[in-house]
Amino acid sequence: MNNGFREILVVSGKGGTGKTTLTSSFALLPPEKVVVDADVDAPDLHIILRPQVVEAHKFVGGKVARINTDKCDSCGVCRELCRYDAISSDFQVSPLACEGCALCYFACPHDAVILRDREAGVWFLSNSRGGPMTHARLYPGGENSGKLVTVIRNRAKELAQETGYGLVLIDGPPGIGCPVISSMTGVAQVLVVTEPTPAGQHDLGRVVELATHFQARVQVCINQYDINPERTQEIEDWCRGKGVDVVGKIPFSREIPRIQVQGKAPVEGDGELAAFIREIWEKMLEVE
Repeated sequence: MNNGFREILVVSGKGGTGKTTLTSSFALLPPEKVVVDADVDAPDLHIILRPQVVEAHKFVGGKVARINTDKCDSCGVCRELCRYDAISSDFQVSPLACEGCALCYFACPHDAVILRDREAGVWFLSNSRGGPMTHARLYPGGENSGKLVTVIRNRAKELAQETGYGLVLIDGPPGIGCPVISSMTGVAQVLVVTEPTPAGQHDLGRVVELATHFQARVQVCINQYDINPERTQEIEDWCRGKGVDVVGKIPFSREIPRIQVQGKAPVEGDGELAAFIREIWEKMLEVE
């Protein structure tokens, strides 16, 4: 618990394991919660939760240089120092090549370089089928995805405090990079969704190591476990050796895409699959 609420992060070492499919189902189960889609590079939780935007905010991801031609005397110092070749022979700055490092700004002897904010994305506060939701979209080529994740996580925590909701549910990005680190920092509980494939097993190890570094309580769900029972057993044995709980195994099911094309989460279906997901969610909530 953190300031009266719990943060649960759902991640995967690689894309395509079913992480967002599970999170969309969890978001529709009690208790009251704030939902975060922290996969800002390729968000898709909104497809199922259908958020209605309440607030939209620009995200400034860095700086971009511009040269004031009224002050510039074409001395060439900026072009000589720019390692990104972002400055042309007529002293125009390419916003695509400029990294916003500010070296030209500090080096210019005539104060001709101006640094301006670079809009790198947009973030939202919305009402969704799963409750209040913060989510974002980083523009193609945009920078500082980790910073953007921090922005929407902080807003979600503020919402949890304002509403008195006891849970913040985070759909994390895949992998172990900057946005994953920003999603995981300070989170007490992490569910890793994996699959019984060589890539799934390998990347499970990487993300569990990362979560352990941040001292989070780690749990594992094996999706489509029955496509390779032998590798599933290897994953279970590995988790047991690491002291990591396997809280559930979900079988391969053609029902999932059929439900999703209707704009629904798997937990909204009837039968065994929804029961599996509910059981996993209940086991997750049992953790103190």
